[in-house]
Amino acid sequence: MLTIPFINPSLIFAFLVVAGAPLNAQVLTAKPITITINPNNKAQIIESFGASGCWYSEGIGKYWPDKKREHIAELLFSREMDKAGNPKGIGLSAFRFNIGGGTAEQGQASGISNPARRVECFLNPGGTYDWSKQSGYVWFLKKAKEYGVEELIAFSNTPPVHFTQNGLGFKLNKDGLSNLKPDKYVAYANFLTDVASYFDKEKLHFNYISPVNEPQWDWSGTIGSAKQEGSSWTNPEIHRLVKSLDSLLQARKLKTKISTPEAAMLTYLYSNNSANSRQIQNFFSDTSALNFRNFKTVPRIVAGHSYFTDVTDSNIVNVRKAVADTAKKYNAAYWQSEYSMLGNGYKEGSKDRRTQMDCALFLAKIIHNDLAVANATAWHMWNAYEPGSADFDTRYYLIALKPDSGFFNGDYTVTKNLWALGHYSLFIRPGMQRLNVKRNDHLNDIEAAQKTMISTYKGDNGKMVIVAINYAREQQPLSIDLKNVPIRIMRGYVTTALNQDNMKVSEIKNVKSAMLPARSITTIVVN
Repeated sequence: MLTIPFINPSLIFAFLVVAGAPLNAQVLTAKPITITINPNNKAQIIESFGASGCWYSEGIGKYWPDKKREHIAELLFSREMDKAGNPKGIGLSAFRFNIGGGTAEQGQASGISNPARRVECFLNPGGTYDWSKQSGYVWFLKKAKEYGVEELIAFSNTPPVHFTQNGLGFKLNKDGLSNLKPDKYVAYANFLTDVASYFDKEKLHFNYISPVNEPQWDWSGTIGSAKQEGSSWTNPEIHRLVKSLDSLLQARKLKTKISTPEAAMLTYLYSNNSANSRQIQNFFSDTSALNFRNFKTVPRIVAGHSYFTDVTDSNIVNVRKAVADTAKKYNAAYWQSEYSMLGNGYKEGSKDRRTQMDCALFLAKIIHNDLAVANATAWHMWNAYEPGSADFDTRYYLIALKPDSGFFNGDYTVTKNLWALGHYSLFIRPGMQRLNVKRNDHLNDIEAAQKTMISTYKGDNGKMVIVAINYAREQQPLSIDLKNVPIRIMRGYVTTALNQDNMKVSEIKNVKSAMLPARSITTIVVN
C-alpha cells in the first residue's frame, strides 16, 4: 500500500491513494466512478505516438555536448525504468524528420528571420547530393533507431528552393497555389524518392514520407520577416504530386508509404469551408476524380492537425466526432499528425498564464479526444523541443530550450507536457487496440472533459493500459471492473503538479479501489 502525504487543499494538489488507504477528512472527494471493460468491445488499432524534431534538432544534434543531447534523446525515446521503477523517457514509437528545402544555404537571402528555422537541403542546385547536410537532424534520427523507435517519418515543408517559383522556401503572395514550378513535379517527387532510398541504405528506413504540409495556409511572408519554410497546395496539386511520388516509389521498389494531406485544421478534412477542404471526400471517395485508390503506396489514412479546433469542450468533441464519422464513411483511418497549443484554447477562457500542469492536462485532453472520439490511430506532437518558458504557457513543446545565441550550446528543462504524452506513448505500443468502456456515471464526452476522461487499450500479450485524466479540483475514486480478465500485477504511474510526480510509479493492490489525485494524469498498467 502506498500513500503520498497529504498536501494542503488550498494548493489544489492532491495525492494518489491506492488500495483503500484512509482519506484525510479535509480532502474533497467526488463520487466513485466504476468503469467496465470488456476486452471484446474493440475500437481502433493504435499505430504510433510520435513527435517532430523540426528546426532545433540541427543545433542540438550537431553542436551540443554529448551529455545533454544524449539525455534529450533518452527522454524522448527510452522505454527503460530506473531502479525505483520510474520511466527514464516516454518511449516514442514514431519520430518525424524534416527534409529541408535549402534555406540555410541561402542565409539572410532566404528571407526567413530566424537562422535556426532555416534548413539545409541534401540536393545541390547543380543536381548532385551532399548527404553530410542536416547532420544534427540525422543524429537524432540515428538515436531514435538505436532506441528502437518503430516508425521514422520524413516530412517536407517546401520543395527545394531551386524548384520553387520564386526561388524561396515560402510564398510571397496569397493565391493559395503551390510554390512548386509546374514543370518540377516529377523532379520534386524524384528528390523525395532519392532521400528515402539513401536512408534505406543507411538502415534508417522511412516508413512514411509526407510531401506537403498544411496546404490550406498561404505560407506567405515578406523578405526578412518570414517565419519558416512552407507552401500552400490545392487538392488537385496534391493529387498530381502524390501520383508522381507513388509512381517513383513503386518503380524504385521502395517500401516507404505516403502520408498525406496533413490538413492544417481538422475541419479541412471533412467540411466545405475552403477550396482546399473536404479532403477525406476528395481523396477517398470512389466517385472523386482526385481519388488515391490507384496509388499503391498510399494507405487509406488521412492525416490532419488538431490546431485551432480546441476552443471549448463542445467544439473539441463535435469536430472530432465529425472526423470519425466522415473517415468511417469513406473507409479511411485518421492520423492526428501534428498538434501543439498554437491557439489560445488551452487557456480555456482565462487571461492568466497557465502553469505547466494546466498545459499538460489540456494536452492530455486533446490526446484523449483525438483517440477516444475521433478514433485516431496515430497521435504526433509538435514540437519535441523549442526555445521557450519552462514555467508558464509551455504550449508548443515537450522540452523547453534555453540556447545560446548561436545554438552551439544551452540549457533545457523537461515540461509536464513530456509526461502527459508519455502516459500514452510509453505504455500504448503499436498494435494495441483501444477498447470502448462503460462508466457508471454515464457522462458524455463533453461532460467528461471537465471531470474525468478515461480510455483503455489492450495488447495481445495480456497487457492492458488504462489512462485516466482527472481534470477536476477534487480527487476521484476509481473502480475498474475487468470482465473475465485475471489480474496478476497492476501498477500506476501518476503526474501531478508536484515536482516529483512525473509518471511516478506506485503499486496498485486493489483494482476496486484506486484514487486519482486532483488535476492529475494516471496510467494504470494491468498484466
